[in-house]
Amino acid sequence: MIVPLPVFEKSIFETILARRSVRKYKPNKVENSTIGNLLEAAVRAPTAIHQEPWAFVIIQDLSLLKTLSDHAKPVFLEEVQQYRSTQDDHRLDMFESPDFNIFYNANTLIVICGKTASPFFSADCWLAAENLMLAACAMDLGSCVIGSAIPAFNVPSMRAKLRIPESYTVVAPIIIGYPDEEIYPTSRKSPLIFSSIYAH
Repeated sequence: MIVPLPVFEKSIFETILARRSVRKYKPNKVENSTIGNLLEAAVRAPTAIHQEPWAFVIIQDLSLLKTLSDHAKPVFLEEVQQYRSTQDDHRLDMFESPDFNIFYNANTLIVICGKTASPFFSADCWLAAENLMLAACAMDLGSCVIGSAIPAFNVPSMRAKLRIPESYTVVAPIIIGYPDEEIYPTSRKSPLIFSSIYAH
């Protein structure tokens, strides 16, 4: 796939520091050419033994996204029920609300799938996901990984709805769109270094 490459104003390090998980989006549609650029960035990720095990599902149907959200919420809650019994996490309460959309009303969802026959498909797909999200940030788009969708997306009926072959599994659902909120810097803990070993 050959697509015209965009010109970025941010350096790679500025982009890394600027990336955020965005949970509020404008209704503006993400153009096909932009999606093409994001996918081109994704497939440039490192890949073990040149397997390139990734494939993509692109959804820009708001009605379908709402339906997928409604199906995914109870599956996710069932998946984390054991976690909820040991910790009182009120952040999960919103998943019980019929008005809550796990895709935050973004109009574009890119689902990265991995070919399970490839020995390192999961790692490769997550590397592709990071490439895609950094490229989105450099293009002034917002993104957010929707991990709560993964359990439902790997249910056979849902896989069939999304036309995902049996030889693939969903690894990383990522919403993309134009942010409709101010993005503030966030802090991170300093790197935890267990040891530093140098030659004598």
